[in-house]
Amino acid sequence: MERIACRMKVFEGCYDEYKKRHDQIWPEMKEELKRHGYRSYTIYLDRETGYLYSYAEVTDKKLADQMSDTPVNRKWWHYMKDVMETNEDESPKSVLLSEVFHLE
Repeated sequence: MERIACRMKVFEGCYDEYKKRHDQIWPEMKEELKRHGYRSYTIYLDRETGYLYSYAEVTDKKLADQMSDTPVNRKWWHYMKDVMETNEDESPKSVLLSEVFHLE
């Protein structure tokens, strides 16, 4: 199992909408994540700054990286672009975080 963490940002005033959309995540998105080796995926929101911190456990990072090229993922990015910072290709602007401690 590999661990991946990153930081993203939600626009101010969109925190509740961001959560609502994840509460109603599409079944096909969940299935695609599982097909790409995601075994656990959690996103935390810092309401003071709008920063999101995501943490995922994946079976294979290369397989997980291929998730971005799937049609359902591209559709999700398009759906989320109005509530968070994104790149020109509509992918979330994100910064990979370095692991400094882990307790089993």
